[in-house]
Amino acid sequence: MAVLVALVGLSLVSCNDDYEPIPVKLEDVPGNYKAKLITTQGNKKTEKITDFEAKKDTIKFDDFQVERIVKTVIADPVKAEAAIVAIGKVKYNLNYTSKIDTQNNVVELTFAPKVLELNIPVDGTNKNTKVTFKDNQRGFYVGQDWSLRFGLIAEKIEVDGVQLTPYEVIKYDFPYCLKK
Repeated sequence: MAVLVALVGLSLVSCNDDYEPIPVKLEDVPGNYKAKLITTQGNKKTEKITDFEAKKDTIKFDDFQVERIVKTVIADPVKAEAAIVAIGKVKYNLNYTSKIDTQNNVVELTFAPKVLELNIPVDGTNKNTKVTFKDNQRGFYVGQDWSLRFGLIAEKIEVDGVQLTPYEVIKYDFPYCLKK
């Protein structure tokens, strides 16, 4: 019994409660990421794993997920799927500025989203589509677990110069992005 008490006592003594986080730097953000993307429009929700590259002031998507946008523009599911295949990979650059929040050990990202322009093929013609994004929240590069988190909202879609109405916003949430 005495040996057991001594071992438990030694194991408690060896615990180190003096955790000192490593301070984040602006240079920590750039890199290649694997991300969980949750796309939501009303009660329709999809989850995918996607990749992107963060540069000093830009997040670059080589394959931005446009399925929900295309399905909003084209109501017929068969035609929408054909258009998604025809469009292929869509590149999109998301500009940001960053600053360090030393109190919370995070790099705070403020986004300046550009309009995404797509030509969506349907019935032998192209629908010139413009998607206007807004940042619904600041992004964060978290020093505790070295992850990036952010979100966007596709707040309006114009097709051939006419704004879609009624339109339910599409949310793009990236709740957890890890460097590869």
